[in-house]
Order: sequence, then C-alpha cells, then structure tokens
Amino acid sequence: MSRAPKTSRRRTPPRPLAVAVATAGLFGLLTGPSDSDPVPLQPTAAASNTATVFYYTKTKNWPAAYLHYAPDGGSWTTVPGVRMEAACTDWVKQTVDLGSGTGLQATFNNGSGTWDNNGGNNYALGTGTVTVKDGVIAHSDPCADTGSGSGSGSGNQATVYYSTAATGWTTANIHYAPAGGSWTAVPGVGMESACTGWWKRTLDIGTATSLKAAFNNGNGVWDNNNSADYTIPLGATTVKDRTVTSGAANPCATEAPDTEPPTAPAKVTASATGTSVVVSWDAATDNKGVTKYQVTRTGGASGTVVTDVGSTVLSESGLEEKTAYTYTVKALDAAGNTSPASTPVTATTGERAPAPASGAPLGTDPRKDPIYFVLTARFYDGDTANDRGGSQHVKSGNAADNDPMFRGDFKGLVDKLDYIKALGFSAVWITPVVLNRSDYDYHGYHGYDFYKVDPRLESAGASYQDLINAAHAKGMKIYQDVVYNHSSRWGAKGLFTPTVYGVRDTQWSWYYDEKAEGFEYDGLTVEPKSGKSYYNGDLWSTAEPTGNTCLNWGKPTGGKSAEGYTLYNCQWPSPTSGMFPKAYYHQCWIGNWEGEDSRSCWLHEDLADFDTESTPVQNYLIGAYDKYIDMGVDGFRIDTAVHIPRVTWNRRFLPAIYDRVTQKFGADAARNFFVFGEVGAFVNDKWNRGSVNHSAQFFTWKERKEYSADDEKAAIEQFTYENDLGTGNQPTSANAFLSGNSYHTPDRSLFSGMNIIDMRMHMNFGDAQNAFSNGKDSDDSVNDATYNVVYVDSHDYGPNKSSTRYSGGTDAWAENMALMWTFRGIPTLYYGSEIEFQKGKQIDCGPTCPLASTGRAYFGDHLAGSVTASDFGTVASASGTIATTLAQPLVKHLQRLNQIRRAVPALQTGQYSTDGISGQMAFKRRYTSGSTDSFALVTVTGAASFTGIPNGTYRDAVTGDVKTVSNGSLSVAAPGKGNLRVYVLNGPGKVGADGPYLK
Repeated sequence: MSRAPKTSRRRTPPRPLAVAVATAGLFGLLTGPSDSDPVPLQPTAAASNTATVFYYTKTKNWPAAYLHYAPDGGSWTTVPGVRMEAACTDWVKQTVDLGSGTGLQATFNNGSGTWDNNGGNNYALGTGTVTVKDGVIAHSDPCADTGSGSGSGSGNQATVYYSTAATGWTTANIHYAPAGGSWTAVPGVGMESACTGWWKRTLDIGTATSLKAAFNNGNGVWDNNNSADYTIPLGATTVKDRTVTSGAANPCATEAPDTEPPTAPAKVTASATGTSVVVSWDAATDNKGVTKYQVTRTGGASGTVVTDVGSTVLSESGLEEKTAYTYTVKALDAAGNTSPASTPVTATTGERAPAPASGAPLGTDPRKDPIYFVLTARFYDGDTANDRGGSQHVKSGNAADNDPMFRGDFKGLVDKLDYIKALGFSAVWITPVVLNRSDYDYHGYHGYDFYKVDPRLESAGASYQDLINAAHAKGMKIYQDVVYNHSSRWGAKGLFTPTVYGVRDTQWSWYYDEKAEGFEYDGLTVEPKSGKSYYNGDLWSTAEPTGNTCLNWGKPTGGKSAEGYTLYNCQWPSPTSGMFPKAYYHQCWIGNWEGEDSRSCWLHEDLADFDTESTPVQNYLIGAYDKYIDMGVDGFRIDTAVHIPRVTWNRRFLPAIYDRVTQKFGADAARNFFVFGEVGAFVNDKWNRGSVNHSAQFFTWKERKEYSADDEKAAIEQFTYENDLGTGNQPTSANAFLSGNSYHTPDRSLFSGMNIIDMRMHMNFGDAQNAFSNGKDSDDSVNDATYNVVYVDSHDYGPNKSSTRYSGGTDAWAENMALMWTFRGIPTLYYGSEIEFQKGKQIDCGPTCPLASTGRAYFGDHLAGSVTASDFGTVASASGTIATTLAQPLVKHLQRLNQIRRAVPALQTGQYSTDGISGQMAFKRRYTSGSTDSFALVTVTGAASFTGIPNGTYRDAVTGDVKTVSNGSLSVAAPGKGNLRVYVLNGPGKVGADGPYLK
C-alpha cells in the first residue's frame, strides 16, 4: 500500500457524493420527492398490517397463478397456496393479512407443479403494495387509477411519457401533484409500457394547468430532477435524461407495438458436477433486444421450477443426488414477448461431493519457486455465474464493456494452472480471499468477514480448498495475500461492525437501503427487498438508533455535495467521530508518513484501521488466518506491513503464524512457510527518508531489547528507541554474500520471520543496471536478501512510483527478466507482463474509468483455449488463443530463464559476490549443501571478466560454450541486451533451446 491516498485498489470514492454520481450518472436519480414533499417513501408495518401482492403473468403463460406464502414468524400456506385474482392486463393480485408480521416469504406457481421460487431463495416481500415482475420486486400498484389515469375524466389532462432507456428500470411510477393540489401517496401511480424504453400515463388534473412530478422504479430509486421536481404542462410531454419536452410527439407513434418474440435460445448444454449443474446457451436474437431468459427445470422432488436470469448461464447447486434434471430456456424481450422453448437438455447429478480434504504446504525452500502474481478477479473467468459488477458497474464504464469487476475466479485459476506452469512458475501469489465489502472490492483489500472466503471467487467444485489442492497436485504453491492492518469501512464481522453511519433521508435513500431483517450480506446474493447488488441497510437509518456512538449524528455539516445534497455528520467512516470504538480501532488520521502515527492511525476512510495492539483484535486476526494455514497454503504476502509496529509483528502475529504451521505440519514446513511483507518505502534510497521504522529491511530483524509488557506502550518505546539509534546503528548481515568464493551457512538467529518485497529494486527498475546497483547497496541491511521478492511492477506501481504499467520496451523487459532470474532473490511477475499486457496504461483509477483501460484489465481473452504443461517452462500441447499467447517472444524468454534457473542451484539459493569482477551487471553465485556444490559466473547484457575464481571446466547454460580455467580468470564477450551468459563450474552445459534473446 502507498504512503499517501490514491484512487486505490483498496478504496471507493471518498464521499457519498461521488457514489451518487456512480448510480445517478447525469440523470439525477435520487431517493424520493423533493424537500417540499415529506411523505414517507414506502408504507410501513405500522400503517398497514397487510400486503397486496401483484404478480406479472404475461411472461409465464400460466392459466392461473397461486401465491404460496408465510408471514414473517408465521406458517406457510398449504401448497399450492392461494389462487390470485385478476387485477388488470397481465397482472394478478392477492391481499394477505400479515397479523403481527412485518413482511412475508413467498413463492408463486401455476397450481400444477410449475414454480417461481426466486431461484430457490423465495421472495422476501414487505408490507403495503408489492409487485413481482420477472424476478424484480418493486413497490407500486401497476393497476392503480386505471379509469381517470387513462384520461377518461372531464378535466384537464396531461399525458406523460418517461424514458427508462438510460436507467434500465423494469417498472416506472409517476408521483405527482397538480398545481395547487396535493401529492399522490408515495410511490405514486404506475405507468404503462408504451414501447421499448418508454412508459406512459395520462393524468386527470382537474382545473390545474400543470403539475409537479417525480419518477421512481417503485423500489426506492428516484428521479426527481436533482431535487427540483419536474414541471409538466398540459398536453403531451416527454421526459428523457432530465430533459422535459412539452407538446411532444408520441415517441412511440412511429413504432408499431412490438409483437415479435425473440428466437429460441440455441446450443443449450447442461453439465453436472456432483450435485451441481451448469446450464449455458447461445444468446437469442430479437428485433428490439433480449432482456432476460427463463429457465425451466423439471425433475426431482421439487417438480418444475422456473428461474429468470440475465445472462446466458445458470448455475445451480445443492440438487438431489443421482437425479436427472431436464432444462429448457426461453428468451424474453422488453415487451414481454417470449420465445419458443429451446430444445430440452438433460444432466444427471452424481453423488454429493465430500468437502475437499485439507491440504498441506509443499514445504520446500521458497527461493526455488518463481512467483506469478494474479488479481484473481481479473485473471480468468471459469464460472460466469459468480460474476458481479457491483454498485459502480455502470458509472465506471465496466458495464459498457460487459466487464464486471468480479470476473475471474478460482475455477478460472484452476483451469489455467497449466498456463502458469508452462511459463515456468511454481508459486502463485493471489490477492486476498476473505469476504470483502465496499462498492469496489474486487481486489480483496476491503476485508469484512475474515473467516469466510468470498463466494464471488468460488464455484461448485472450485472452492478455495480445491484451488490449493489442484495447485499442489501440479507441484505449485499458493501464497495468500493477507491484511492485518485494517478492515473494510463496514468493520469486521465477528469483531465489530458499526451500529450506524448516518441519515437515510429522502435525499440519500436511493443509495442507503432500507434495513432488511434477517438478510445476511455475502457479496453474491442480491438483497430481495431492494433488488440491488450491494446492501447497506444495516448501516443507515432514518432515525438515530439505540447504541449510536457517533458524535453529532444526523446533524448537517453545513456543506453540500456537488449535486447540492445536504451532507451530515457521521455520513462516512471516521476515526475521530466515536463511530469505531477504541477497543478495536485507532482513533486518528495519519499526519506524518514517517512518524509513529503512520503505525497507529487511519490511512483512509475506506480502511478502518485496526488497533493491532488490542488483544481482541489480535485474537480475531490470528484465529482467522489459522483457518487458511490449516487449509495448506504455502505462505502469506502481508499487505501494509509497515503500518503495524515491528514489535507487534515480532511479539504476536509472526510467532502465531509459525507456531500454527509447526503445530499442524511440523517444523520443516514452518521453516519453509514463506511470509513476505509489503513495506511501502516508495523511494530510491537505502533508508526510507532516513526513517528506520518505515524501511523494508527493518522488518526482517528481531527486537534487540525488551520493551513494556503492554503492547501499546511497547510500540511507542520501540519506535523511539530505534528512531533515536538511526540508520547508522542498525544490524548488518553477510547472509546474502559469499566469503571469497565460498558459500557459508547463513546466520538467521536474528531473523524476525518476515521477508520483504524488494522495494528498492522495484523503485529503481527504470533500467536493470540501476536496479542491480541499488539492490546490492541495500543487501547488507537485510537479514537475508536471497529471500527478497523482486518485481518490476505490480497492481500498485511501476518503477519510480509510476502510476502506469512498465513500458520500457520488449528489449528492456528481456533484460530485466534476465537479471531477476539470475541475481539473488525470488523473481516475481505481475500477470500479463509476459506479453507486455496493458503496457503504459494507468494501473488503477478506482471506479472513475473502465477496468479494461487499466493495468488491472481482464486477462482471460488471452487465455482462451487449452494448454497442457509437461514440466515447468515446457508446453506439451496448446490450442486456441492461448497458443498464440505462449508463442510471444517474452514468453519464450521467460520459459528458458526458468529452465536455466531450475537447472543451476546457485541461481536459486546461492549467495553472491562482485569481488574480482569487472562488468556492469556481472556477479558470481554459489550454493553448497551436502553433495550439491553449484558455482556460477553470470553476466547480463554486457561483457565481463572474472578473476580469482576456482580453476576447472565451466560450461555456459545459454550457449553450451566450454571454457577451461587454469589461471583463475575467465572473460566473456558482451552477449547483447536481454541476453546473458551463465558459466557453471562442472555445469550441465546448454539448457533448453535458443530463443529470441537467449542464444
């Protein structure tokens, strides 16, 4: 994580007004009528103890419709339930007495065994007037005012056409007041579908000559002309994109009613895995466009079930064992026309799969394993059913690209492990897996439930455990990104979640959902009352709730948003408002990024900063990450490590990690469990602006004195003590360096347990020579730099804290790789760099631009097809686009570098020296253990001479050239940019075949 706020993998926009733009766009979608209309948004249980349920039947083609229901806290009706009565064209209704209930659970059926049960989830309906149309719940009466609303009265009339083309609403209401008259009851009266994208209502307004109006979708989302309401005159008026056109022509006049149904979906397939079935089909065509699909399933004890879906994939799980299920698919358009049913397909489930067995870490030396770093949600989409765009989907531009933020998943990663292996990598670093909660959380750094894997990443047969096991079966490791420093702004489930943020009034309620009792956020399930993908009703209220601790809650700040909305105190997370308790969270903002407060205050309002010196917090985090250790992960990459005091790492978190691994898997596994921290020193010098407490190498060392038993006091004492000692009095190490030409046993007695990302090389990788020189300069201050994780760029920055992905050119990339794969440390590559994917593109812009235009774009298009790896860096077979990807020059370069590194132990685990060597990027490395004695002379790009080396026969791993040394010296001509020479004493000779650079 960076030293200062940025648009961030970890944050959403800093104020609700920015999110308002996200949802409202240019159209001013708000929560209700303007301040002149204080009518409540929806009927409440106090106002009515009944619910009148309207159900849309046009797309069902049922001869009758039945409502099968249970009031909240009550019993279900007897199947099939109560027959619903005709209400108006295409609608039936039923009024239900709820008793003391505040809503009801409901399903619908045709009385003959065909059900609509909301995809197995039932419908959660509130009180008052409720509509259910093709799976969408709204709150309005679609049949209200059919007489006068159709213009049958003798007074003045206004015919209003409203466009929903930009909003995608599936229903529309007009809430209005004739000039000098009263407003209709919220949400107003239902409008009729006029033609595609247009809704119509003719209103009798008596003697008035105009009316005020606002529009809504019957579900709490409003367009009230940016709080100004619309003024509608007599006659015909259109309202489109906040533009009112009086005396308008009928926008549907030239458009004949759409009576043409879509084509039947083709190429329908159904496949079963255990008790899960995935159904997919080709998109249907329609003269106006298909809006959704209706999947009918028959078979099993549940009979016939109909499910509406918006994509061309339906994924079902938890079905009966060894049961044949038959599926047909119909397409629907906006006019409600329904296609013929597809050809039926059948899938037979198998036995219910047992939970995957827990794995065990591979337990080998991590320096042998080059690392491939992926943003899981952006790598490869193996299961479209768990794709989620989130609340910023449209505003970000992702919707226009059909590119939901959560797109890649564990199934996709399992499917493409052979691609990563074919590149030559044996470790995969994945972004955090815990359940996240924010408006833009695909990256994983907004943890909400640290004990739960985010279901937007998992699929049937492709759980997180399945991924770990699949990787291990291929000899590959999984390094899990973990966050100890902060939770999401929603808090941490199981530790603390805020009681309330702020006011849910008529101005903001389009964004702040109505509380839904019993609904449990999981990131995947749409909250049924609102129909929105994200749910925040637990954190917003219309009245101050019991237990609120935020100061000045609900009082206006005096400020306005860019749209003119009133801003309130406590409307967004803050450490200073009393919203987050001191027992679990820090209470201040960072002021000095090199000061003590950078370890004990908040980075940003979207990152609620844990009090990591608090015992309950420590226990919560240790318990959470024990779960993933038990699953068999091979290591942790620690996010924002610099923002937690080193003494806390050394006392609490690091011992807990290694103790758990030892307990579960033994001392050898613990010794090779790889922990590497992100210590964000984004500078080019050895010590981060002279501050030892904020420098990466500082975190590789144990404490050297005793501090207070109290962790909070110890953190201050440690900071002051080390800060006063300064950079000149820090420990040094020879663990990375040869003693002459000899390897020596490293002294790791003072090792903290945390290795580091090599920030200095990362920042200086503008060119390889610069990175090499700076890396050497820092190595004596690191406990053992042979464990440093080395990369050029990442999901945060490029070299020199650039905000763009590396774009130095193919030759420069080849040179960078040649250095990383032969110099000390563990070479690491950010996904797609092997083909210079998105080079020069801004790495991250939050939801202000489409992900497709950034360094976090979806990579799956380059991975279509199949590949089988016969070994690390070796392709047995490949077809499709992925074969083209594997044929690119840097891929060939990378494969051979991995083959050479694996063949020469000195390049994996050896110490190094530049003594007696001339040449810009030249060094010698040696590793000795038991019968292994590997000594290599390396030069990258340029010529070099080596003196004082052991005599003997040296073979170049690149060309196979043989040199016999009898006088302790060896000279090498310049191989050329991106090329290198690796002369190995008594070595294997040429490794692999010549490529575009290594030859």
